[in-house]
This record gives sequence, structure tokens and C-alpha cells, in this order.
Amino acid sequence: MTMGPDLRGNWNYPTAIRFGAGRIAELAEACGVVGLKRPLLVSDPGLKESAMVQNAIAANAKTGLSTGLFANVRPNPTGQNVDDGVAAYRAGGHDGVIGFGGGSALDVGKAIALMIGQRRPIWDFEDREDWWRRVDEAGMAPVIAVPTTSGTGAEVGRVSVITDERGPTKKLIFHPRLMPRLVIADPELTLGLPAHLTAATGMDALAHNLEAYCARGFHPMADGVALEGMRLIKTWLPVAVRDGASIEARAYMMVASTMGATAFQKGLGAIHALSHPVGSLFDVHHGLTNAVFMPYVLAFNRPVIGEKLTALARYLDLASPSPEAVIAWTLALRKEIGVPHTLAELGVPEAGIDRLLPLAEIDQARDGNPRPLSRDDLKALFVAAWRGELPRG
Repeated sequence: MTMGPDLRGNWNYPTAIRFGAGRIAELAEACGVVGLKRPLLVSDPGLKESAMVQNAIAANAKTGLSTGLFANVRPNPTGQNVDDGVAAYRAGGHDGVIGFGGGSALDVGKAIALMIGQRRPIWDFEDREDWWRRVDEAGMAPVIAVPTTSGTGAEVGRVSVITDERGPTKKLIFHPRLMPRLVIADPELTLGLPAHLTAATGMDALAHNLEAYCARGFHPMADGVALEGMRLIKTWLPVAVRDGASIEARAYMMVASTMGATAFQKGLGAIHALSHPVGSLFDVHHGLTNAVFMPYVLAFNRPVIGEKLTALARYLDLASPSPEAVIAWTLALRKEIGVPHTLAELGVPEAGIDRLLPLAEIDQARDGNPRPLSRDDLKALFVAAWRGELPRG
């Protein structure tokens, strides 16, 4: 389980990242760099008693850092999770956050750091217009991010995805300073991830890169990052699922995940607009819902992104340079790593489509889709994904 020097580095893109196997050993020193003396480590119930979390807390204690632990985080985190975390932060007299886990833990950790100094409810900072300007920046706390999955890329994002229980509706909470100050990206922390979660989180990373690449707008830098992220996923995701002990595969997937979140500052699209409501109403893993919708949305968008998909097919060295080759590749990849083909296989009832539709209509990601989405289009995509029938475009 060794990794060569080529897979280790210190980057500032877009924030300070310490990448490489074993670099979790630098957590206490990183806290000093950021100025934390009493951090609150935010994780999830599955990691709460894990060796990696307990070892990190113990290592901090050896350097005099008193580290609290908050792990009341759901897989699709809610506003109540954030409120509970804020209460724990205040009760412990903490001075910053260590987000330690998958996307849910990182999103809640960032949201706690945002909310400890705010008087408005969190929903007033949704990513709409310039609502982020409502934030009292002086009240925000610093964040160190330690990802343990390779999917959301939340460690380099300026957004927290939190479910508003009143809908329930997933909402994107945005502020430029939500981006963590420092990231420790240690692929060894992902070695214990089961194959089915490796597949789901990996498809989440693919969805981020792919939607960023296809999204509306002019952002060649994001497009370039996304292209290479997809190439890495094509090469290494099947390996990571098949051989979870491959540190090389885990490293490249962690890089690809970070690249996806870096790229999607350009925007997202219909995959996420359709996926968010399914997670809100049926509590399905976000990576799985993204994976299910992916080929249906590609087929729908094909008339307006044919040239981009052809270029992608060339870059990925697919059998033929065509949109059809890209769609066929996503279908084959899903099958190879055991991802379901339909919403029905995720346990979503056909009758639930009418409940999902209004949530998709108001989802922020909808506006980034390269092809306009009417209500009828959204419904047709839900139906197609439930039945397993690709749109003809």
C-alpha cells in the first residue's frame, strides 16, 4: 500500500490542498496554520467510532488541541442537523470546524461554520440572486476539510447542500467563504469504503465533471478540468470498485472528485435538478440518483451538445467520436460497477413523479442545463428514468 512521489503534492487550486497518502498525520499542524485551538470535528454516525476519527482526535490531543466531536448528520443532511451542530459548537466553546467524512459531513461542517455568527435562518442564504450578501462574514468560522470519499468534492466547494424539512427540499446554501481554508486529501482514508459506495460516490464525481463540461456559459478553464477529471474516472473508477485496496485508484478518484467540484463553479444542469428532489423525498444516495439520471439527460441534451460530446468521446478514446459513444459509455460503466438503470430500481414509485416534479422545477441547477427545460420536459425525463427508456432527443 505505497504510493509514489508523483501522487503527492501541495496545491492551491482553488484552496490550499495537501494531497497524498498518510497526510492525515498533518491535521494538528494544519489546525495551527488555520489558527484553531478548540476545533469541532464534524463527522457522521458511521465514522463516529472509527479508528480514523478517533486517531485524529487523539493525535490532536497530543499537541494540546481540545477537539470536540459532532456526528448527528444524516446522509441527506437537514437544517436540524445544522442547528444541532451550531448548538454543540457553542456549548463546547469551539473556534473552528474540521469537516471529516463524506459530502454530508463536509456540507454540515461548512454550514455550522457559516451559521454560528448569523441572526437570519440558513434558508436566507440560499444560492439565489445575491442572497449571499446577507451573511455577516465576521461571524463565520474557519473550516478544515478532510474528505473520506471520492464523490461530492465538497472540500473545495462554496456551497452546502442542506434539506429544508418544510418541503422537504434540498437547497444550495452559498457563500464564497464557505470554501474551506485548508484541505487534507488523504486517499488512504477511502480504502475502507465498500464497493457499492465507491461506485455511487464515483458516479457522483463523474456527474459533476460531466455537467460542468456541458453546462451553459463560457468557461474554458472549467471545461479543461472537467475533461481530465472524466478521463481519470474512466480509467480508475472500475479499478477502485474492483480492488478497493488499490491506493493508486483511490488517489486518482480523489483527485477526480476534487476536479469535479472545482469545475462545477461553471454550473450544473438537469441531472442535479432531477436528482435533488429524489434525495429529499426518498432519502436515496445522491451519487446513485445522479448516476441513474445521467444517460437520460445526455440523450435529452444531445441536440445542443453534440459537438461537445463528440470532443469528449475523442478525449476519452471511445470507439467512435460521437454523442452516442458517450451515452453508450455511461451505460456500460454503470453496468460494470453495479449501478441501477432506473428510478424504479431505487425504490421510487411511479406515483411519486408528481411529487418530484414541482421540486425539480424550482431547483437551482435547472438554469445551468444547456437545453431549456419545460415542466413537460422534466416530467418526461422522470418518466423515462423510471421506465428505463432513453429519450430520442
